[in-house]
Amino acid sequence: MTTRFASAADMMSRVLGMPDYAFAQIGHPVSSATDDQLRAMARTAIEQGLAMLVKPKA
Repeated sequence: MTTRFASAADMMSRVLGMPDYAFAQIGHPVSSATDDQLRAMARTAIEQGLAMLVKPKA
């Protein structure tokens, strides 16, 4: 989700009964981003996604 639409995504997750639904956030806008900017956004999304999926061992 881009930062511009994160509040809408948060609201939808609450409306759909999943108030703690986690999602990755990247910069906005995407459509005019350069290739390098898109690569950086992808790295950010991957890092955030991995942090949501992989919990450190206790």
